[in-house]
Amino acid sequence: MSGQTAHGTSAAGSGKSSPLEFAHPSERVAAEILDFYRIRWEYEPTSFPIEWDSDGEVIASFTPDFYLPDFDLYIELTTMSQKLVTKKNRKVRRLKELYPDVNIKIFYQKDFRRLLQRFGVAVAERPFSDGGGLEAGGPAEESGERP
Repeated sequence: MSGQTAHGTSAAGSGKSSPLEFAHPSERVAAEILDFYRIRWEYEPTSFPIEWDSDGEVIASFTPDFYLPDFDLYIELTTMSQKLVTKKNRKVRRLKELYPDVNIKIFYQKDFRRLLQRFGVAVAERPFSDGGGLEAGGPAEESGERP
């Protein structure tokens, strides 16, 4: 897959068929899985303000990775090490407090690893110096067992 798909769009999309720029390789893989199942998705379509200064200016916002319009569901992938997840969990909790009607699901590293293994995608740990987390690549080596 090289960017925009038949099923997905970017918030910045102008209707042109330019490739999407994903923030992390795991997001590209997630988009491919969604496409495989013909699930419509939008990439980072909405930023939710979650913190304001004393003048009412937004000083922090949260932008979930995907929106699945047919399910009215936002998806956030968190493939970084668990030590770094606390900050993101705090943002999602704040989003739920401020926007209780917004449905959001976080996929943690272990959830995403299982999903990739089920699809036969090779999974490797990224070095901490590169931000840590998971790196998804080509097909996994066949072990004879199915997850």
